[in-house]
Amino acid sequence: MVGERIDLRSFSATPALATNPLTIASGAGVVVLYRHGVIVFFGLSPADQAAFLNVMRPMIVNAYPTPETESLDIRVEAGGREGVTAGVATLDDSSVERLQIVADVLGKSALLSLYERSVANDFDRIEPLAAELDRSGRIRSNSKTLMKMLGSMLLVEQRMVGRAGIDEKPETLWDHTGLEGLFARLEDEFEITDRHSGLERKLNMISQTAHTVLELLSSKHALRVEWYIVMLIILEILLTLYQLFFR
Repeated sequence: MVGERIDLRSFSATPALATNPLTIASGAGVVVLYRHGVIVFFGLSPADQAAFLNVMRPMIVNAYPTPETESLDIRVEAGGREGVTAGVATLDDSSVERLQIVADVLGKSALLSLYERSVANDFDRIEPLAAELDRSGRIRSNSKTLMKMLGSMLLVEQRMVGRAGIDEKPETLWDHTGLEGLFARLEDEFEITDRHSGLERKLNMISQTAHTVLELLSSKHALRVEWYIVMLIILEILLTLYQLFFR
């Protein structure tokens, strides 16, 4: 996971092994690229990966200082049971469609890892709010901080659902239904569904907490405004009485 987005239009003239997702040959290996910021390498040395990333750098939008990485050892064994055992994936062959299935799961796992860490930080930030509300019955946080937190949560949800489609199956399965079993076993190995559900629950809780606190702050502000209005009315009455009896 190298950045928020990758501009893949520059690869339109590059011969591709497949287009959805974009899969190209690079040296002795294969590279799968996703618009939502994921690059998956198969069979490239660390030096070749670094060289490829240097070429890609101008196409990466908001590149991360440190990429979020996920790795998997793969063994090709014709006639073997496809899946993951003891951290090693077994594939019947190294066809493009099988590599795309592996790339889809690895990319989703890296994306989840990145957002799990981000959401965990925001989750830690709401605990003091709840503790303060329980202790004093009041909230001192400002609405700008909470609005930024809500914006962060909406951004994470938009990227997970709109760009990466973590809860969706890869389009490769539409044309290669026989790979459903491999995809399901890889998903289970990396706990994609469970992690996605857990992340959604945390996002919902953070969102509900932020909304609740914002409503409390809004009510507090509205009460203060009402007191100001009452004070102005009293002041106007006093001025009127003064004009009637003392002038």
